Amino acid sequence: MNPIPARLDHLVLATPELAVTVADFARRTGVMPAPGGAHVGFGTRNHLVSLGGSSYLEIIGPDPEQAGADGPRPFDVDQLVSARTVTWAISPPDLDAAVVEARARGYDPGPVRPMSRRRPDGTLLEWRLTDGDTAHPSGLVPFLIDWGASVHPTAAGLPVTPLLRLSATAPDPDEIRPLLAAVGAELAVTEGPVGLSFTVDSPRGPVTFG
Repeated sequence: MNPIPARLDHLVLATPELAVTVADFARRTGVMPAPGGAHVGFGTRNHLVSLGGSSYLEIIGPDPEQAGADGPRPFDVDQLVSARTVTWAISPPDLDAAVVEARARGYDPGPVRPMSRRRPDGTLLEWRLTDGDTAHPSGLVPFLIDWGASVHPTAAGLPVTPLLRLSATAPDPDEIRPLLAAVGAELAVTEGPVGLSFTVDSPRGPVTFG
């Protein structure tokens, strides 16, 4: 199995303290993540690093400039005690068709909803993604994303730490594999506590994040 999943759009490294995690990533890799932007109304903001090609790492955490959020913040960042790779996203050729196919195969990735944010240069990015309570709670099954006519985040000249591999552990890998197949994704899953980990190449050598 390819250590880098096909159609990988991005990995999500969630943190309760964005500035601390960005600084830690820079210290360990020698590469400083670029500011992404705020998710207005959701109470979060992010920093980004290219993983090579059209894939990237999103480091996301609470936005100190947003006093509150319209409900729980994405990826339960307020409940985390430390940074953790919580999930990942793939970009199918046809998002809506992929949702229909997944449901036909017994897995509901959730409803499709629009989102947006502005880059620091003012460029508005708009995308659609799957989200909802029907998504698998482990985060091991990727959500689906479609950037439509927007410029992809990797087109902004992000700093690069090439992805070497992505893997996962689960108490029952055989439960996860059919769900991955339902959304057209492949991921190496072995037995163990629920978790995602990835390794990037960097000026300081390979670095693994869990």
